[in-house]
Amino acid sequence: MGTTRRTFVRASLATAATALSPISLHAQQALPARRPIPSTREEIPIIGLGTWITFNVGDDPLLRDECAAVMAAFFEAGGRMIDSSPMYGSSQPVIGYGLQKLGRPSALFSAEKVWTSSSASGPAQIEQSRRFWGVPKFDLVQVHNLLTWKPHLQTLFQMKAAGAARYVGITTSEGRRHDLLEQIMRSEPIDFVQFSYNVVDREAEARLLPLAAERGIAVIINRPFRQGELTDRLKRQKLPDWAAELGVSSWAQLMLKFILAHPAVTVAIPATTRVDHVRENLSAASGPMPDLAMRQRIAAHAKAL
Repeated sequence: MGTTRRTFVRASLATAATALSPISLHAQQALPARRPIPSTREEIPIIGLGTWITFNVGDDPLLRDECAAVMAAFFEAGGRMIDSSPMYGSSQPVIGYGLQKLGRPSALFSAEKVWTSSSASGPAQIEQSRRFWGVPKFDLVQVHNLLTWKPHLQTLFQMKAAGAARYVGITTSEGRRHDLLEQIMRSEPIDFVQFSYNVVDREAEARLLPLAAERGIAVIINRPFRQGELTDRLKRQKLPDWAAELGVSSWAQLMLKFILAHPAVTVAIPATTRVDHVRENLSAASGPMPDLAMRQRIAAHAKAL
């Protein structure tokens, strides 16, 4: 890691220093809007925090503190859901480190996954994940990318019945296997479904989002920026003047509002390594949201660029 990045990280940590003490939820910005989880009506903020790649920092103490600073800013701005997976390298113990450093924030909504081809290994993997996080139990456990989904779902339903997890879900990403995902949504009593959706990847609008609304399934949106591809491409373009109607100041906020304005979406989980970006993302969850006509305008403009 070069001098510039180290300097930036130290500046980020200094900015978030006050947030690294026990969490105060008296944020400087408006708290994010909330939506109910259909199966229970529990309300949850509509922006969460993803950890794919961004929290896979190994044992590097500086980068672990950077992740803790991101988590601090996330909770300070009113966030709750943090999402991870055994597939995400060191992300789970890094989350655990951050939670311990922050005094175990009570606001946390922990979303984990089971990811193993062995159905018999599922319970042990989930338990290992729980120990990494240092939580008494997970709020949500999901079958990651439909891997060995039938037996893992049965394990998760048993955990839910025993009070060892609060919600059960299933995930996919990058538009994969939507037919199977739809089948599971129709046939299994899941609480959450997670898939990719953004201003250019809109396949989910045809079937998955309407089906989730019909079946009363909460929706988590991953890859809202195509893992940074969209923000990298659009940052060189001027934000359209009409974006001011939504109170946004960046492409990231405009793209998030496009996603969050869909009534079937419960929460989007952008990932970031930067304190300023997590605050920017949470800001998109408050203020005016685009109507259908404005959503179409945003998508058309982004596609044209």
